[in-house]
Amino acid sequence: MCGIVGYIGSKNAVEVILAGLHRLEYRGYDSAGVAVVRDGNLEWVKSLGKLTALDKKLEEKPLNGPLGIGHTRWATHGVPSETNSHPHFDMQMEIAVVHNGIIENYQELREQLQKEGVTFRSQTDTETIAHLVRKYYKGDLFRAVQRALQDVTGAYAIGVVCKHNPDVLVAARHGSPLIVGLGDQEGFIASDVPAIMKYTRKVLYLDNGQVCEIRRDGYRVEDIQGKPVTLTLQHVDWDDAAAEKEGYPHFMLKEINQQPDVIRNTLRGRVEEGSDQVILRDMNISEEELKAFEKIVIVACGTAWHAGMVGKYLIEKFARTPVELDLASEYRYRDPIVPKNTLMIPVSQSGETADTLEAIRIAKKRGAKVASIVNVVGSSVARESHGVIYQQAGPEIGVASTKAYTSQCTAFALFAIWLAETRGLMSKSQAKELIAYLREIPEKIQWVLDNQEDIVRCAKDPKYLEAESALYLGRSFNFPSALEGALKLKEISYIHAEGYAAGEMKHGPIALVTDKLPVVCIAVQGDTYDKMVSNIQEIRARKGIVLTVATLGDEDIRAHSHDIFYVPPCYEPFSPIVVAVPLQLFAYYVAANRGCDVDQPRNLAKSVTVE
Repeated sequence: MCGIVGYIGSKNAVEVILAGLHRLEYRGYDSAGVAVVRDGNLEWVKSLGKLTALDKKLEEKPLNGPLGIGHTRWATHGVPSETNSHPHFDMQMEIAVVHNGIIENYQELREQLQKEGVTFRSQTDTETIAHLVRKYYKGDLFRAVQRALQDVTGAYAIGVVCKHNPDVLVAARHGSPLIVGLGDQEGFIASDVPAIMKYTRKVLYLDNGQVCEIRRDGYRVEDIQGKPVTLTLQHVDWDDAAAEKEGYPHFMLKEINQQPDVIRNTLRGRVEEGSDQVILRDMNISEEELKAFEKIVIVACGTAWHAGMVGKYLIEKFARTPVELDLASEYRYRDPIVPKNTLMIPVSQSGETADTLEAIRIAKKRGAKVASIVNVVGSSVARESHGVIYQQAGPEIGVASTKAYTSQCTAFALFAIWLAETRGLMSKSQAKELIAYLREIPEKIQWVLDNQEDIVRCAKDPKYLEAESALYLGRSFNFPSALEGALKLKEISYIHAEGYAAGEMKHGPIALVTDKLPVVCIAVQGDTYDKMVSNIQEIRARKGIVLTVATLGDEDIRAHSHDIFYVPPCYEPFSPIVVAVPLQLFAYYVAANRGCDVDQPRNLAKSVTVE
């Protein structure tokens, strides 16, 4: 949530910052602002609403300077307003701060500062940081920020500038993500890589409790106590075009269409054609430990949790190891039992999800090993894990996850085969057969993308387009598909939708079935096909509207369905990867036809980095 961009160099900082903030719009926000230092002055512009409003204000009141910070705010403390938007300032209007996160002890700090004569302008927790930096400022901005953060409790990613230090940009993080980019005689800070890909691929990932001073010709990093820190410079190999729409009307549609290549990238280097073995080079967990694990715990939030459910089914089927699936937001608030020889698998596209990070820390303290599935190299989840499977999906900009979900499911398939092989539970011939099935998936997804006519038609049909609610049903491996399909529809079209295990329909949801309720039934060929057909017949008997996802060539299902989305035949355990695509497309086209903001649905953010 929220976005930070900062710049120091020879360019106009405002142009760099605005370009970066536009690339971070997917994070969700309600207001925006920039501040620049030039010729001994600190100037700023703020606006309520979208960045277009800030763009317009800057046309009327141009800012230009070689040092600056910018921010898109998603309100936590204080209502959305220009006063509460960032940057925030000290009383003398000489120090500017942008901040993501939540300062938990801000009220205590605020009261103490007020006793010391400080007057506050906003309702935000962030303003306390600006006044604390002023309190400790004695000409050295880096040291002032370092000292101020010793008083702070909570999560933060901050950028700080001061009109008296025109050659210094200071950044710090704890809990919320922040990166530092390095160029030729210039430096950058940002909440996420896409914001600065246009300018540099050299990136430092700050860790918790670290403060960085960026100058045009270099940088230094210390912890908040003043201990020097050495960070490894990383090279980002994402294509800059990955952060652009490339002719698509929305990022979401672009990312849906990228999925054949994304799945190939997830498989690349881990399985070869004709191979009977999966290779996971970044696992960093010994074979002895793998053989000793008695329990696996998967933790995730939202769409990643649905991928985790697919992972649970795959691991239990192939590796015959008990798997517990937990919502990360619940795991951290109960007293979880972590037996000896437990492996935790956190799943996070961004690698910065606050609840997932806290779950990792709890599990590690209790002796668990952690092997994460994550998309962003160098992210907090990756760094805090013993091993990692990188999804290799590239940046996902649309708030509604698409390619991240299918690549997570693919990563789980690889892990399940790898674990089964390592533990001696799968023969080479079995592994070779499963790997061959996985390698076929990109072509099956491409078939769906090339045959969208029925999906496009149904998305315009009033019985779906004007529905107030929808029910999604699936069984076994495609129960998670029902959950994920319902989530996609509700989060971008604002149609209330619920996913259920089809066998649970008669335990409550069937009471909702009327001739106005669309019911999306996932009935691909497999062990549960006949049971799904029985469920569909029960819905039709109550005049429900049946939209079926079925296997290409299944003509019998037509007798029971109002509409059908076909997918190519697929090995059932891997079918959720293919089934996801027509459900994503259907949600996309319904939302677009309803005039919804597909890439930035209301009230949502791409990465939930605060509790």
